Amino acid sequence: MKTSSLLMLLAMPMLVWSQGGSEIYLLSMQVKGKKITVSNPANISNHKGYDNQPFFSLKEPVLYFTTARDSGNTDIRVYNYHSGAMDFFTNTADNEYSATVTPDGKFVSCIIARRSPFAQDLGRFPVRGGAPEILISQLVVGYHAWMDEERLLLFVLDGNAGNSLHFYNLRTKEDKILSTKPGRSLWKIPGENAMSFVDKTDSANWRIKRLDIATMQVTDIGATLPKREDMCWTGTGLVIMSNGTELFSLDPKTGEGWQKILFDFNDPAIKGITRLAVNADNSKMAIVVQE
Repeated sequence: MKTSSLLMLLAMPMLVWSQGGSEIYLLSMQVKGKKITVSNPANISNHKGYDNQPFFSLKEPVLYFTTARDSGNTDIRVYNYHSGAMDFFTNTADNEYSATVTPDGKFVSCIIARRSPFAQDLGRFPVRGGAPEILISQLVVGYHAWMDEERLLLFVLDGNAGNSLHFYNLRTKEDKILSTKPGRSLWKIPGENAMSFVDKTDSANWRIKRLDIATMQVTDIGATLPKREDMCWTGTGLVIMSNGTELFSLDPKTGEGWQKILFDFNDPAIKGITRLAVNADNSKMAIVVQE
């Protein structure tokens, strides 16, 4: 592994803390056509320090997220928003990040970072518990999204060379670089055989891109909010982003531009919004806010 990659791994626990504290809020969500309303904000992490990277289960009423322990290690927690039960999904000596439910619903894939031997792999844990399986170890994976049960879109850390977006096939081991300077937000587009990513090649004009899985053709969806890379999709095909204090939606089919999402509440704790996720039936939204 390159020296630059080793340095990134060594610095990773410190980087978590240097990002500052963050909390995860769960919002009730209502979608009527193109109009979205959010209400009933609840701080579900309620923990001093780093809580980030929310991801909803595809089949169960649970939310996974990354949390930093007092030791500096990160683990993945799981929150059941029907029962209110919270538990640790992982409890290891390694550092786990970016929990993502696999398409078959049987595993939670995540980034597994180790200090000795140095590594930042992509692995997966059985949903019902058990030891992890390492899927990709030859790349320094930062973020990932599943195209299907064999193929992934990867945000790869390339050390001094920057970052790159990769297509990766687990069965054939095909590894293809699709672009450079991607954003960290990678998603399967609901109802389409396509993926989305943010292209930051033009520093003054970040764009949301669509990757057709069948043809591997990349097309343009539209501009992000200025200098914002965190986004998610509703099940109805709307993009959601934040400018830090407010939420906005975009319908790629109309070209009408960003529309403000109605906040049916007034909570001063909702500030510094970054990452977002929406559950499968569009009834819940998770947002990461500044502590």
